[in-house]
Amino acid sequence: MGGGISLYCYYRFCSPCDIKELFCTAVGLPRNTTISLMDSTGAMVSIDPTIPKIMSFYAFKINELKTEVTNRLAMLEKRVELEGLKVVEIEKCRSDIKKLREEMASRNNRSVQFSFLDDNKKLTPRRDVPSYPKYHLSKETIDALRQPIFDVWQWEPNEMLSCLEHMYHDLGLVRDFNINPITLKRWLLCIHDNYRNNPFHNFRHCFCVTQMMYSMIYLCNLQEKFSQLDILILMTAAVCHDLDHPGYNNTYQINARTELAVRYNDISPLENHHCAVAFQIFSQPECNIFSNFDAEAFKQIRQGTITLILATDMARHGEILDSFKQKVDSFDFTNEEHVTCLKMVLIKCCDISNEVRPMEVAEPWVDCLLEEYFMQSDREKAEGLPVAPFMDREKVTKPTAQIGFIKFVLIPMFETVMKLFPQIEEVMVQPLRESRDRYEELKQIDDAMNEVRHQ
Repeated sequence: MGGGISLYCYYRFCSPCDIKELFCTAVGLPRNTTISLMDSTGAMVSIDPTIPKIMSFYAFKINELKTEVTNRLAMLEKRVELEGLKVVEIEKCRSDIKKLREEMASRNNRSVQFSFLDDNKKLTPRRDVPSYPKYHLSKETIDALRQPIFDVWQWEPNEMLSCLEHMYHDLGLVRDFNINPITLKRWLLCIHDNYRNNPFHNFRHCFCVTQMMYSMIYLCNLQEKFSQLDILILMTAAVCHDLDHPGYNNTYQINARTELAVRYNDISPLENHHCAVAFQIFSQPECNIFSNFDAEAFKQIRQGTITLILATDMARHGEILDSFKQKVDSFDFTNEEHVTCLKMVLIKCCDISNEVRPMEVAEPWVDCLLEEYFMQSDREKAEGLPVAPFMDREKVTKPTAQIGFIKFVLIPMFETVMKLFPQIEEVMVQPLRESRDRYEELKQIDDAMNEVRHQ
């Protein structure tokens, strides 16, 4: 396209068809070929001769694009809502919708802002009889599922869903509360769909936390100490505790003044959001495993679940643990305040329990968490926000990340719980001590290598 002036003169006095034919002739294409012109940024270029200035040559057909994409989205979302649609077709529609949303997001050149709960279609459950497909648990798996050493990495999503379903049946919750088994399946599928694919805060983490809660219920004989309603609240809060986690923590939300931080007035924005998404899911009749409860019982479950999920905000760690320490030496299982405090500590233990597991199960989680931390700190640097040293890829190592956390957070909390349940020492507290020792040894090796490098 040499000779821009002659091209422009030609362009001014010709119709778009003439321009199109000119380009087709220039590159040896048939005259009826459909062509699109792009500028150097990949934006569509208009060849309409009525544009008055040469720089207006680069015009974006934004409105047409938005209308087209919006119409396609509306059509696809309507298809998803239709009764009787097969699961495979629904998943195809979901995939198409996701791709379209990503395409629209990629065209937005403004700085990325979180916009939560826009995609409410995620909350739309399957209305047919759902299938994972069901994974039949062997006796070995059923026995292992009750142990804190359970290897959470070897399971596919459908298998984890089947394991979660088994837990609700095995604890007698489905039977005692007359939970519709099909509704339980639909609810679990909807839960899975509303966890994001973050490096750490994902559906596998949800499964991890719930499986640890399940094992603690057996290890500590909690069904002899708690009501079945309390057991139901513990399990359900574990399943829902990180729903729709965006991969960026509360500190980021508050410093970046995100939609969530504004909505929840900087008070545990993520945990409040997890609760809100959980009860949006329960508001769908097809997913409401509590549909057979009367209003008062549902109110108890709602309040109990919210209390536990909000307790997982690590900013409240000291406050919650101190409250429990004051009660533990004279703990009273008939005292509602004591029981609530214990339940809060139990979900906190399960939420951060990875180091209780064998090294080969625990260590990959450290890599996942650091990846998520680095993703956040890189973003904070780019946006000029404060960066926590423990999230900075230039300052943190695996040993430095873990030693302080194990020594000053995990061990003190689990040792306090051990006063009430001595049986956890061997299978939970001792592995934590061993993990602390191993990371301290690794730090010594790292320090020695650094000294050699600097000599």
